[in-house]
Amino acid sequence: MHPFRKAVESRDLDAMTALLADDVIFISPVAFKPYAGKAITSAILATVMEVFQDFHYVREIGDETSNDHALVFEAKVAGKAITGCDFIRTNNDGLINDFMVMVRPLRAAQALSEQMSARFDDIVRRASGR
Repeated sequence: MHPFRKAVESRDLDAMTALLADDVIFISPVAFKPYAGKAITSAILATVMEVFQDFHYVREIGDETSNDHALVFEAKVAGKAITGCDFIRTNNDGLINDFMVMVRPLRAAQALSEQMSARFDDIVRRASGR
């Protein structure tokens, strides 16, 4: 089991953040441009933990020797079932430096976008440490 999966399943934001490289790039399923940096990625993860209900991973693709992993998940957002995948790539230090999320179906992705957009100011505040 990938350490990031363990951290998420434990709902341990500190452990999740510790696994992010300082220069991580986060590619959101609902935002046009990627987010760069550990602080903003950690703030997004913290917010997603609030937005998703009944979140659980259902499959993990990749082996311990690979730098690339796919973690397939299911959850609910605003009462809508959502399926997605966290595609993570780790650097030579074992830290996540590329993190892309894909979700489906469209209605659930739209609900996710609405929920995250409504919290964007809080995400920015968290990322700045205020």
